Amino acid sequence: MKVTWYGHSCIGVSIGTHHILIDPFISGNPKAAHIDMGKIPCTHLLVTHGHGDHVGDAVAIAKRTGAVLVSNYEVANWFAQQGVERTVGMNIGGSAEVDGLRVKYTIAHHSSQLPDGAYGGDPGGFVVSTAEGTFHHAGDTALTLDMQLLKRDALKFACLPIGDHFTMGPVDAAEAAVLMGVNKVLGMHYGTFPPIDIDLAAAHRTFQDAGIELFLPAIGTTIDL
Repeated sequence: MKVTWYGHSCIGVSIGTHHILIDPFISGNPKAAHIDMGKIPCTHLLVTHGHGDHVGDAVAIAKRTGAVLVSNYEVANWFAQQGVERTVGMNIGGSAEVDGLRVKYTIAHHSSQLPDGAYGGDPGGFVVSTAEGTFHHAGDTALTLDMQLLKRDALKFACLPIGDHFTMGPVDAAEAAVLMGVNKVLGMHYGTFPPIDIDLAAAHRTFQDAGIELFLPAIGTTIDL
C-alpha cells in the first residue's frame, strides 16, 4: 500500500481508485505548512474522534472532493450539520461497507469533544480492509488488552500514537503492536507541539527491542507498507 504521513495523526492510504484520508489536521499544523491540501486526493475521509487536531480540515476536504466521511455517530452527525453531504455514523464494534471498503470502528481509550464544545461521542480507531490487505489506525488511545483481538484481522501494519502525554508513548505503543501481531508500525501523534515531543532515536530502539519496525517518514513523504 502507498501510505503518506501528512503530520500529526493524518495518514493517506491509496489503493487503486480508493484514496483514504484519516484525521486531516493539516492547515492548523505549522509543521505541515508545505502541504498543498488542495492536491490531496480523497474518496474516503475517516475521523477517529472529535478533537480539533483530528477533525482539522475535514469539512473543507469533504466539500472539495465529495468524499464519504466516516466517524462515530455523534461526530458524523456534527459534520452533517456543517454541510458535509455524505456521512456514515458508526459505533464501537460496528463494521460497514463504505464505497468498496470494509471499515470497522474499534475501541480507543481517550476523550472526544468537538471544536465548538459539542459532545463528541466515544473515540475510536479504524480497521480498514482493502484489496491489498488490512490495516489499523488506532486514533488517540492508551494501551489496552482489547488490542490483542486485532490479531484476527491479520494486519499488514498499524498506525499508532507514540507521543505520550495525551496517548501511548513508545513503550506502550510497541507493546500494542505485539498484542496486535503486527511487525510494521507507522508512528504518529508526536512532535507537533511540546507536550508530545519525544526522543525519536530512543523510540526506534524501543520498537527494535520488541522486534517491530517503526516508520517515521518526513511529513508529506509516501512509503510502501
